[in-house]
Amino acid sequence: MNRRNLLKALVAGTLVTSLPGLSWSQTKPLPWRNWSGNQKCSPAVRAVPGSVAELQNLVRESTGTVRAVGAGHSFSALVPTNDTIVSTRRLAGLSSVDPAKKIATLGAGTLLSEVGPLLDAHRQALVNMPDIDQQTLAGAISTATHGTGRELRSLSGYVDGLELVAANGELLRCSPSENPDLFRAAQVGLGSLGIVTSITMKNRAAFRLKREADWMRFEEVIEQAHALSRSNQHFEFFYFPFTGMVLTDQLNETNEPVQRNEEIDGNSGVMDLKLARDTLSWSPQLRELIVGSYMKTIGKHSNVDHSYAIYANDRNVRFNEMEYHLPAETAMEALAEVRSVVEKNFSEVFFPFECRFIAAEEAWLSPFYQQDTVSIAVHRFFEEDFKPMFAAVEPVFRKYGGRPHWGKLNTLVASDFAQLYPRWQDFLAVRESLDPQGKFLNPYLKKAFGLPV
Repeated sequence: MNRRNLLKALVAGTLVTSLPGLSWSQTKPLPWRNWSGNQKCSPAVRAVPGSVAELQNLVRESTGTVRAVGAGHSFSALVPTNDTIVSTRRLAGLSSVDPAKKIATLGAGTLLSEVGPLLDAHRQALVNMPDIDQQTLAGAISTATHGTGRELRSLSGYVDGLELVAANGELLRCSPSENPDLFRAAQVGLGSLGIVTSITMKNRAAFRLKREADWMRFEEVIEQAHALSRSNQHFEFFYFPFTGMVLTDQLNETNEPVQRNEEIDGNSGVMDLKLARDTLSWSPQLRELIVGSYMKTIGKHSNVDHSYAIYANDRNVRFNEMEYHLPAETAMEALAEVRSVVEKNFSEVFFPFECRFIAAEEAWLSPFYQQDTVSIAVHRFFEEDFKPMFAAVEPVFRKYGGRPHWGKLNTLVASDFAQLYPRWQDFLAVRESLDPQGKFLNPYLKKAFGLPV
């Protein structure tokens, strides 16, 4: 960690740990913004309760909208409100472990970067993880955040039980056997049912992964993607616009000892692509020739480490993102069309597209509900206007039956979601029964649920 990041971490840690529950008072609204800076608000109250009881009291007594906030890694407007924002960061850590059942209960505010070492101390590991580990566990499951693996579900698909504080301050518990409808709704609840306080995860024995990264031509990957997803425990790939080249990631369980080799620096690599864009913007053909030819000279590299260390990547170059989850059988056709749209109309784009594979699951609002899926994510540098490109590629995603990632940018409304999710009305009924006054709904969610804003 460099000195600047250390200072930021120390300041944030002091803020969280020094506040005596709800005794911290604001003299004026304290602005909030997400990681990329595209979502902002000035809530009248920003609370960091130190116990479930304090959280219950806060929710019970609050007027106006109450929204939970994780680590701010959602690009959609799930959080913004000018009323009350609640962080569960002090409701963190490991509270119980069952070695026989391979389950563990963790506080909602536990960062994914903390989950791995906590479970590893008890010889357990998450079955799968996303590649950004700075999210809170509650925020990740509430938006169906996922890693990659043709036979593996999102984080939400491995939840075995939840506790949440409802609008009336009551602490509710749910699982597949206790309040099962609430459980299926709350597995991907968008913070609209209540504020999650703890999560019980189905895990597996701790294990090591070997990552092997290699370069391939776009056409080769399109042809081989499904075969590679079947032959690897985890497979994903990144297409770099205007290069014709793809970086593949193949992760497989191994008994080899930990071995860390020098990896491609994704952050400096992205900025190198920006430099190539800026320098060669006058000729996309020359840009593809030079950058694509360079990529072909980069050799294969590999690393072995604990699973949680292999999954995670640092993302220090900020961006905005649109990600859709498409039926596996049509995803490669959709990707080729997205490439065509971008490269014909947006020569300034340099951020890679990311493609991952996710197995079907049963959470009502999971984008992977009863559907094996390939996710396709497109990005724009945070200083650039993302709207024109996203507006151009979203119709392609929708044409192929895609469901948007709940934490990523999209323009869908209630009628669209109702068509995409077979249990949409069931979810709305559960939400209405728990929060008829809409305490947990901000304008974005009201619009998504078809309610007056």
